[in-house]
Amino acid sequence: MNRIAEKFECLKKENKKALVPYICAGDPTLDMTEKLVYLLEESGADVIELGVPYSDPLADGPVIQAASLRSIGAGFKLDKFFDTVKRIRKNTDIPLACMVYYSSILGYGCEKFVANCDEAGLDGLIIPDLPYEEYDELKPLIDKTGLALIPLVAITSGDRIKMLTEGSQGFVYCVSSLGVTGVRNSFDSRVDSFIEAVKAATDTPACIGFGISKRSDVERFEKIADGVIVGSAIVRKINENIDNPDEIKRFIRELKGV
Repeated sequence: MNRIAEKFECLKKENKKALVPYICAGDPTLDMTEKLVYLLEESGADVIELGVPYSDPLADGPVIQAASLRSIGAGFKLDKFFDTVKRIRKNTDIPLACMVYYSSILGYGCEKFVANCDEAGLDGLIIPDLPYEEYDELKPLIDKTGLALIPLVAITSGDRIKMLTEGSQGFVYCVSSLGVTGVRNSFDSRVDSFIEAVKAATDTPACIGFGISKRSDVERFEKIADGVIVGSAIVRKINENIDNPDEIKRFIRELKGV
């Protein structure tokens, strides 16, 4: 069984919900990314989302955009990223999902990219700029591996929810609001009925992201979803406390409620 699926099975048996922190790979360096994975796991993360930096991101707000630029400026390369994941896999089995733009996959080569993801030990792929209608080129390659192609579903998906989640693996990434990633003071009023619709359409765990930044947000969404994804708030906390790992640990534990 895929590590992500195993983790959600274990959490379900324990009546717990997943905390899925996002970090931008290579920000500030890939060596630090490796250390951060171990720190996040130690602090209570259940699944870790590793973002591949991209110069013109579709779904990322200013905090993650800045992290991407720092990573690219530090010399990020996909081959080095895969080497980092291989090193991580020697030390931990925590599920790792890779958030990557399809343009990066195309530039690297689809077959080579999917094969290297699988060989390195990644567990899932989140591809925000890959429409369902264009799955045909990539999904057959992914289906030959142990990787899960994690769908993104939005509040506006409506009648497409069932189609988007059919045959899904890992978890369904539920986008809590319109627009890009970033800390929010409030959430769309339709979010509860949206999550209800996703859970009615599929047995795959539903995780909600975009805008979640504090423990009260986590508590609010743990009541309706199977997990929460926290990105910009963690990326900012890391950037502000790169020399203070205890503060990063404190923040993750606070989000986790431990």
